[in-house]
Amino acid sequence: MRISNKIPPIRMLMKVLLHPRALKTKLLDWDLRGPIGLAAGMDKKAENVAAWHNMGFGFIEVGGFTAHPQEGNPKPRMFRSSTHKALINRMGFNNPGSEKGAETLAKVPAKARQGMPVFANLGRSKSTSNEDAPEDYSTSLALLWPVVEGFVVNVSSPNTPGLRDLQKGDALKSLLEACISMEEKCGGGKPVFVKIAPDLSNEALDHIIDVSRQCGCAGIVATNTTLERPQAINAKSETFVKQEGGLSGKPLNQRSTEVIHYIYAKTKGKWPIIGVGGISSTEDAWQKIINGASVVQIYSALVFKGPSVLKEIQKGLGNKLKQHGISSMSEAVGLAHRGNENEPE
Repeated sequence: MRISNKIPPIRMLMKVLLHPRALKTKLLDWDLRGPIGLAAGMDKKAENVAAWHNMGFGFIEVGGFTAHPQEGNPKPRMFRSSTHKALINRMGFNNPGSEKGAETLAKVPAKARQGMPVFANLGRSKSTSNEDAPEDYSTSLALLWPVVEGFVVNVSSPNTPGLRDLQKGDALKSLLEACISMEEKCGGGKPVFVKIAPDLSNEALDHIIDVSRQCGCAGIVATNTTLERPQAINAKSETFVKQEGGLSGKPLNQRSTEVIHYIYAKTKGKWPIIGVGGISSTEDAWQKIINGASVVQIYSALVFKGPSVLKEIQKGLGNKLKQHGISSMSEAVGLAHRGNENEPE
């Protein structure tokens, strides 16, 4: 999805028509202008930062970037189902490499991203083994450190062979320690999040939560795409669900919300969660937030509904706050947990 950020009349039109009503939101030390961010994968090369700013996103995530430039998996590698309101992708981290990504971001005028934190999504180069992954990720982090406000360590894409194994055992600890150590060497002060898969048992979630917090991760992004599939209802949808890759969109919504609920309960609301997965309406975003997400991200909704979905959801969230007699988005975070004493320890 490419949106012009170079033609002044188009920029002005976007501001007038698409800029949502402000819903100031707190994430770590940032006062965001809204709780909705752009998920990784939409702007793989970080070419449209100014356009996302004009649309009114509270924050964005660009990439994923790898240490080495790579073309990604063979085409076709993106599939769409209007029936399921879902996408399946097997892109494979196609990107120009973290060095080129940093050069592109360095050219974005400060005004074109003011008040909108930019996160870099970091992945493992396909040519790099899991054993060498810490160096691969930390190299990207160092290159991108001067031009972003934070990082998301992606260990959950299903489209790079073996990548999800980095969520397991000591591999996760080694990777996160390397990334956080490099971030500190670069000057510190830029949070590192970890992005996880939805296809995890509670035991696996516990491991990731414990290791990530011990290593000093600032928070978690829940969740990436899923390997699960909805039930086919006709020949066309059967062809769709048989495609290899990660599924995003409506069928992922419930599971990602369940994972958010579990993480919030496990951490007693003390670890920021960026909620993503199947958000296409106000109610979807609201459920993520009241189940524990500090902020949320969208991707597939932009494909199926277009840019105006951002304004639609923002306006709806404002109405939700009024309906519940709540004065800020921060008060809504974790609302579904209030008074529940049977949460997991």
